[in-house]
Amino acid sequence: MRLLRLAAGVLNQTPLDWDGNVCNIVEAIRMARADGVSILCLPELCITGYGCEDAFHARGVHRTALQVLNEVAAEASGIIVSVGLPLMYAGGLFNTACLLIDGEIGGFVAKQHLAGDGIHYEPRWFKRWPDGIVGELDIDGKSIPIGDLIFNIDGVRIGFEICEDAWVGSRPGARHSARGADIILNPSASHFAFGKHAVRRGFVIDGSRAFHVSYVYSNLVGNESGRAIYDGDAMIASGGTLLAEGKRFSYQPVSLTCATIDVEATQMTRARMGAFEPELDGNESDVFEFSFDWPDCQLSQNPIERESWEVSREIKFEEFTRAVGLGLFDYMRKSRSRGFVVSLSGGVDSTAVVVLITYMFRRICQEIGIEGILDTIKYLGTLNAKSAEDLTSALLTTVYQATKNSSSTTRNAAEAVANEVRSSHYFFDIQTLVEQYTGMISAAIERPLTWKNDDLALQNIQARVRSPGVWMLANLQNGLLLATSNRSESAVGYATMDGDTSGGLAPLAGIDKAFLRKWMKWVETDGPENLGRVPAVSHVNAQQPTAELRPPGSHQTDEGDLMPYIILDVIERLSIRDKLMPQEVLQHMVNKFPAIDQKQMGKWIIRFFELWCRNQWKRERFAPSFHLDDENLDPKTWCRFPILSGGYQREIQQLKSELGI
Repeated sequence: MRLLRLAAGVLNQTPLDWDGNVCNIVEAIRMARADGVSILCLPELCITGYGCEDAFHARGVHRTALQVLNEVAAEASGIIVSVGLPLMYAGGLFNTACLLIDGEIGGFVAKQHLAGDGIHYEPRWFKRWPDGIVGELDIDGKSIPIGDLIFNIDGVRIGFEICEDAWVGSRPGARHSARGADIILNPSASHFAFGKHAVRRGFVIDGSRAFHVSYVYSNLVGNESGRAIYDGDAMIASGGTLLAEGKRFSYQPVSLTCATIDVEATQMTRARMGAFEPELDGNESDVFEFSFDWPDCQLSQNPIERESWEVSREIKFEEFTRAVGLGLFDYMRKSRSRGFVVSLSGGVDSTAVVVLITYMFRRICQEIGIEGILDTIKYLGTLNAKSAEDLTSALLTTVYQATKNSSSTTRNAAEAVANEVRSSHYFFDIQTLVEQYTGMISAAIERPLTWKNDDLALQNIQARVRSPGVWMLANLQNGLLLATSNRSESAVGYATMDGDTSGGLAPLAGIDKAFLRKWMKWVETDGPENLGRVPAVSHVNAQQPTAELRPPGSHQTDEGDLMPYIILDVIERLSIRDKLMPQEVLQHMVNKFPAIDQKQMGKWIIRFFELWCRNQWKRERFAPSFHLDDENLDPKTWCRFPILSGGYQREIQQLKSELGI
């Protein structure tokens, strides 16, 4: 029996924050050493941060990364640690994992499959490393191997799959297995998306079984660089059995998930498997041998720390609450903002943002406490806060901004929510400002503005007048102003630029309105596990969504202006995600909603395509948003579309002819 203790380290890193990143890496090493860990796997590119973007092209970044690597190595005696950094070799830049062995650089494994779809642009910066190729480079006068390596450390063979390497059919782990690998390390920077955890869990367990190895998977946690949220997945499996699994969405900057394995048992299991065929070509030029004094290790219980909410039937609601809350907190602290400011209209979107912040403060108080928060966000100084409610009062400001078209219903709803969550709440009457603008324009063009002739302009000026005051409040407080537009509105441009789109961050721009309405009902009746309900949202849920920009007698509603949100969201997925033409979308919609008149459905589809094409310029200007699923509309990270286009006019005319519209 040969026992080894393995650990998957989860880190909350920040691009180019050299000191902060080193601090987290060294803390993980110290925690691992104290727990008797022999092999520690840390996330992909954890030295520089994963999201450095075009800063990866700066030679100074590469030089500093190597300096930091030496700093980390000096702290890594008595343990084996994988750390990630970019590395120049043969004129190309490679995404590498460096294996430190007892404080010395053992070698660099280069990533073989680059993530180049969705929000990932790795081929923009890195070159892929070919299968089976090994090179060497000189670092401080020492020859160090680089490439597709296997490390033989006193009879224990270690191979790598770096993030995307495990998501492809031709996984490097298969070759490592044939070369006798006992342990495969997977340092990752795998962004959160709904349902993605189950996929990762599958390839970790299946990889350990199919490759006859122990498999260690580590991931980043938190909002690393602005848009992507990392859930901190950490898993260790052996021979098809999950041995340990860490907690996700943690507010801790460093955490470990550990398990003890018997390497000899793994080796003998592999030897007696009829399907295992070792590679016996006699060439082991890719295997590098090292000595290491393996510490004594005792058998121990391997904990599965999966929380009960992970198996909830409302898992998507739970993940949404935790992911966005974690993203908001990290965005606040990494931008050094003193809390949040929200223009609270009494509608679903702005209320959802306020509720998410409320849950965030509740969760962080449960996990690290008030003192832990102040220690994490030192720039806040001291706060007179003893509870999550006190934190909300100190760090969340809400404002209801009324015109003569605003109703007592929405004002009362906003006040009820603000009172329950205990935000610092203000009321602004902006009607005089609206009248001053309309009067100024009327005088300039020498005619009065009327709802019959100037509907859109009169609506938009009300939304735009709300922007300067709330921006001023955010400036005074050094707070982060949050825009409240959702993905459904983004798709059709149902938002006033420089009005309700004002803000430094749009936390809901990656989620659709139909989902938000369901989530808000859940918040009212159930709420996330251990975080409670927010009953006051009943005042919001009882309303039909409305912009309240036309006179009350018009009975304006969002769905009256557009179409039912459930219809809009399905059309969006078919046309934008699935890239179907208007006629093809109609065929799907008629099958899915047979009770709706075909001509009416056609009108909604035409309206969607016309608004989508017309409003790409708005999507280009929206504040940064969180990536939550693989149906994102953010043109900067996911869904590119020309600002100027023919607008599907031929296809729309064909559809109109077919339907007699």
